[in-house]
Amino acid sequence: MNAYLSIWKLRFITGLQYRAAAYAGMVTQLFFGLVFIMIFVAFYRNGAQDQPMSLQDVVSYIWLQQVFLSFIMLWFRDNEIFQLITGGNIAYELCRPCGIYEFWFAKLLAQRVSSAALRAVPILVIAFLLPKAYQLRLPPSLATGALFLAALVLGLLIIVSVSMLIYISVFWTMSPTGSTLLFAVVGEFFAGLVIPVPLMPAWLQRVASALPFRWSADFPFRVYSEQIPRAEALWGILIQLGWLAVLLGFGRWALNRALRQVVVQGG
Repeated sequence: MNAYLSIWKLRFITGLQYRAAAYAGMVTQLFFGLVFIMIFVAFYRNGAQDQPMSLQDVVSYIWLQQVFLSFIMLWFRDNEIFQLITGGNIAYELCRPCGIYEFWFAKLLAQRVSSAALRAVPILVIAFLLPKAYQLRLPPSLATGALFLAALVLGLLIIVSVSMLIYISVFWTMSPTGSTLLFAVVGEFFAGLVIPVPLMPAWLQRVASALPFRWSADFPFRVYSEQIPRAEALWGILIQLGWLAVLLGFGRWALNRALRQVVVQGG
């Protein structure tokens, strides 16, 4: 366990060094957050009156997407891992006195947390200070805030587990771009990153609920505003735990299978 904590710490500290990229990303996220909110403001003002989410809930939903973008985006890539697989240097990983799955998981987790650590607080402060129509509001209660934090952390672990499947799939596809696009396009749509899941047609909502992606983003963000009631949120957290166990188990099995079949430098 100490080895995995050490690699997490090292990757976290390394990620904190890229401050210029973080500031540029923060400005971009603020810009897109405002653009998306203006689109939804126009939609709510000129569309049907009865919507499954209030405009204020949607505004909070959009801002939380931008604040925690590093936690939820599937196109977040570690090119070093891709190069290890496609270039044959995976042999060096096999020599490490620790599990590859846990080693990579710790690296990916640290990268996402460090990226969010540099961007989240400034975006939160600005979002709280904006005019009322564009403002992120605090959660209705401390209990709701605690449920949100629990759901957000579990969502982060779920998205890292899904990301692990992207890297593992490259053992067969040998195409990092293809594997990333396959997961990212489907995953981010059903996570609610294009439109919130409640605004989808009923049949698409059922599909989204049957997949793990919405539990990484849509669920915690709707818990924040109590669009999902607290009692229902507790059941949702149990579902998150179930999906996390399934993804971790399947990921370890898939990686072990890939490593048994891998050929390095023709050997």
